[in-house]
Amino acid sequence: MTSKRFRKLPEKTFELSAESIEKILPNIKKNCTAKFDESIDLSFQINNKQKKNEINIRTVVNLPGGTGKKVKVAVVCEESKISEAKDAGADIVGSDDFIEKIKNGEINFEKLICTSSMMIKLSKLGKILGPKGLMPNPKLGSVTNDIKKAVTDAKSGQAEIRNDKDGNIGVSIGKKSFNDNQLIKNYNAIIETLDKEKANNTLKGDLIKSVFITSTMGVSYKLKMVKNI
Repeated sequence: MTSKRFRKLPEKTFELSAESIEKILPNIKKNCTAKFDESIDLSFQINNKQKKNEINIRTVVNLPGGTGKKVKVAVVCEESKISEAKDAGADIVGSDDFIEKIKNGEINFEKLICTSSMMIKLSKLGKILGPKGLMPNPKLGSVTNDIKKAVTDAKSGQAEIRNDKDGNIGVSIGKKSFNDNQLIKNYNAIIETLDKEKANNTLKGDLIKSVFITSTMGVSYKLKMVKNI
């Protein structure tokens, strides 16, 4: 049963004609009637003319407007790099001792970064970290010797983009409290990243069939992309 708050929201907005993000954002924010700072989220559908099981998009995008979230970042590195990781702003840092803690189930972080030489040891914990989406990946910039950059990117506003088995990509562009310019910049950064991923996957035709925008507790609207991807 829907709440009284939700029943006051516009109905069947997903049936409206697609509009630009600039035109839709005011409506999205107006519909943010929950008592917390709702997230503004995008939902992409990969074009069903493609063979979805051949499409594997997994990358990260640095959002220029930030994410509005505090991310707890952990670093696995050599003893000689521990000070560097702490100075970069990592919340948890360790070497072999930290790997042992993770092995024993001590996972109290949201992002894990690992240096190249330590990845061999950490890779043995794939069954623990993999299902949680925490296993570092060179493609995502989380297996690197540039610890400072990796930690800074993770802290300053980095979002992961990946499609599920049904061809859906969900990603947030920020919060209701963000100004429109922040949200639009984040949206454009995501579109640019998907455009690059399309080229990298050498796909024929359009990658994205449709994209909708909504808030955490709101209703969805169809977005018109400036260019086909």
